[in-house]
Amino acid sequence: MKIIFALMSKKEQTVNKEELPEIFPDTVLFSKQNIQKYVGIIILLFSLFLLISVISYFFTWKIDQDKVLDFTWNIIFNKETQIANKMGTFGALSAHLLVYELFGVASVFVIAYLFALGFNITLNEKIFKLKRILILSILWICYLSTLLTFVFKSYAFPFGGGLGNFIYEWISALVGNVGLAIILVVAGLSFFGINIKLLIQKLKTKVSEWNTKRKEIIEQAAEKQTANPKEDIIKISKEEAGYELESILPEEKEIPLPHAKDNQFEILNPEIEIIQTPQNDLKVDITQEVLEDITQQIPQEEAVDDVNNLMIEEETNEELVLDVPDVIISKPEKKIKDKAIDLEIDEVQPFGIIEHVVEEAEIEEVEETQNELEEVVVDNENIDDEFDKNINYDPKLDLSRYKYPSTDLLEEHGSGQIEINKEELEKNKNQIVETLSHYSIGIDKIKATIGPTVTLYEIVPEKGVRISKIKNLEDDIALSLSALGIRIIAPIPGRGTIGIEVPNVKKSIVSMKSLLEGEKFKKADMDLPIALGKSISNEDFIVDLAKMPHLLMAGATGQGKSVGINALLISLLYKKHPAELKLVMVDPKKVELSLYKLIEKHYLAKLPNEEEAIITDTKKVIYTLNALCIEMDERYELLKTAGVRHIKEYNQKFTNRKLNPNKGHRYLPYIVLVVDEFADLMMTAGKEVEAPIARLAQLARAIGIHLVVATQRPSVNIITGTIKANFPGRIAFKVTAKVDSRTILDAGGADQLIGRGDMLLSQSGDIVRLQCPFVDTPEVERIAKFIGDQMGYSTAYDLPEYVDPKEGGSEKSFDFSNKDDLFEEAARLIVRNQIGSTSLIQRKLALGYARSGRLMDQLEAFGIVGPNLGSKAREVYIKTEDELERMLQA
Repeated sequence: MKIIFALMSKKEQTVNKEELPEIFPDTVLFSKQNIQKYVGIIILLFSLFLLISVISYFFTWKIDQDKVLDFTWNIIFNKETQIANKMGTFGALSAHLLVYELFGVASVFVIAYLFALGFNITLNEKIFKLKRILILSILWICYLSTLLTFVFKSYAFPFGGGLGNFIYEWISALVGNVGLAIILVVAGLSFFGINIKLLIQKLKTKVSEWNTKRKEIIEQAAEKQTANPKEDIIKISKEEAGYELESILPEEKEIPLPHAKDNQFEILNPEIEIIQTPQNDLKVDITQEVLEDITQQIPQEEAVDDVNNLMIEEETNEELVLDVPDVIISKPEKKIKDKAIDLEIDEVQPFGIIEHVVEEAEIEEVEETQNELEEVVVDNENIDDEFDKNINYDPKLDLSRYKYPSTDLLEEHGSGQIEINKEELEKNKNQIVETLSHYSIGIDKIKATIGPTVTLYEIVPEKGVRISKIKNLEDDIALSLSALGIRIIAPIPGRGTIGIEVPNVKKSIVSMKSLLEGEKFKKADMDLPIALGKSISNEDFIVDLAKMPHLLMAGATGQGKSVGINALLISLLYKKHPAELKLVMVDPKKVELSLYKLIEKHYLAKLPNEEEAIITDTKKVIYTLNALCIEMDERYELLKTAGVRHIKEYNQKFTNRKLNPNKGHRYLPYIVLVVDEFADLMMTAGKEVEAPIARLAQLARAIGIHLVVATQRPSVNIITGTIKANFPGRIAFKVTAKVDSRTILDAGGADQLIGRGDMLLSQSGDIVRLQCPFVDTPEVERIAKFIGDQMGYSTAYDLPEYVDPKEGGSEKSFDFSNKDDLFEEAARLIVRNQIGSTSLIQRKLALGYARSGRLMDQLEAFGIVGPNLGSKAREVYIKTEDELERMLQA
């Protein structure tokens, strides 16, 4: 009664546990605390159940999908329903809901959150931060489901689930696939950066805690040493601090001191190289890291007083200083002195004892030895008597009398000299200074570099002037100079100046002959050297196509694109032997590359049994591109069996007789594919051309196949993202719009060129302005005739034979009696979307995987879609619904 009275009393009273009778035990079965534990355990078990169901769903979804797709309660209560999921019918339904309908593979984050929630509720402690886990789970579910749908959209398995498919279709409809890819990459990098930042903060916290602990250990060890001086410090520290003190208190070692001997200084640090040792001065070539290390080791009163700053001087080959104030006109060949820091020490002083141990550098004489060559076992029994392994193979022996064309076949266009008009320079200089002064922008110095078509004015603005302010005055400067094609480079990389490119009134023609006769081209040690033109500083610009490794050329009609292709081909013909180089030429225009048909038996490659080596038919272009893909695969197999990674290493092994020709090995010439008008091919063939071009661009670099693709229509549907990603070398001639310039170069500027061979070259992100050399049609004819009149091979270089699977006929027969009821609807769906994907039928028609697969097989047998391509979508042969209706009626 006392207890009841106490409980019912309105006054606040406290009942001790000791006063309760024994009929109330300490743990009540249905207390609030125990109910909370039961709920937590149930959530934990449910999360485990979902985990097993989802894992099983990955392996059994094809079998169970037809049964759970159209859900009815009969499925649960019908004993005859056969479910393959390890957790039974309810497990199959739960996994189907989570993976297929909702989140796809990202469903694991839902399970992880349920597990953390159950764990916290069971233990009644905040072990996991549920709020943070919930936010991160939502973000990762949205991101991962969208990413997986984007990557695996052609797969039948719902990697991204319904949520991923919804987000993918919504965003791709707004910004397209390229925009969605950019969003996914930026979001992924952001998530990664946030996680890295959090990890670094945790590491900093751990390091600070460890440093605090280390200081305490050192202080304790010092106190014990003072109290017990005879006691071994290291012994005490090992007992109290374990392994940590061994790195903190190393054993004492004698430190050799530097000494002066015969006015020379003995340097203890092996990284310092002595340059000069006079009586009172010491100069050493020293890196910044070594300088900081020495500065820490030298006592403060003996530290180095003076360190010379790094000076980079520019020496010019030829300078013309005019009466124009602060103007320098030059055609420089820049030379940069070696970077070095001179450390001057007036008196040689000992370093004294320093904290860190510096070990004396040991000087030993090392004898030079030859590198061991890789041993290759050659099967001498199967080699013919003519194959002498002691004599290197020469691929040029078949055409040993071949003569390279001489430069006399080319014409000297123009004088080859740049005329300097001082009045024009002074006028432009004054106009630039006056225009900038109107906007309160002062200039300290102006330097003019004259090129064949443009002059580069480099200005150094006064301190405090913002670069963007000058960049925005591009149109105002062009107006004041009355010039076309003003281009501002703010700033010029590596110079610390702002460049203003102004076209010359009288432009000079760059002759191909002058470039080929130049020392830079003659001495070029490159695999595929190309003379692209002259830079603004009037220097020959030679690049290696093998290192680019592919080149994309674009520009408006009549701006020099075809002349650029001719210059590229002429450069290769003057440098490479027919045994070392083969050309595959694609010319949809049928007239641009026809001049090179005379060199068919020397340099050209074509399909077997083809009459014309210059490919003009779109259908034959598709065959040739696929034949090049076969050639690429065969070459990679040869490199694999030879144990090398690059064509240069393979040919070197072959010429050194380390590879057996009787086992399929052969000398591999470089192959350059030249496509003159790529836009026409994309409009007529589309994906049939884009796929092999992209595959060659991705893989063909190592086996010596390089692509040169030119187009006059640089729109995004012609130069797709897949093509651009694999063409790091890009040339842009004058275009009409800024958007075209950004399509080619990912930067502006091509719309401000002046035409007639004026171009921008983008290579590894750096943009250089060049003037393309001029090659006239009669010159190309003379060179081709000179080569064609010489003895060549019996035929052109044969590419592997390619058979179109569509022309081979379908091995499957279509039986109308077994046609699916949804066959026509599925056919219209495939033709309308132009995607031969089983998952598309499965998703749009709400069918299971098995029935969708049977429908796709029937569509293939009927000739609507192509064969299975693995992870890729099938090719759709029927392009319009009208054509499909005619087929169905027939």
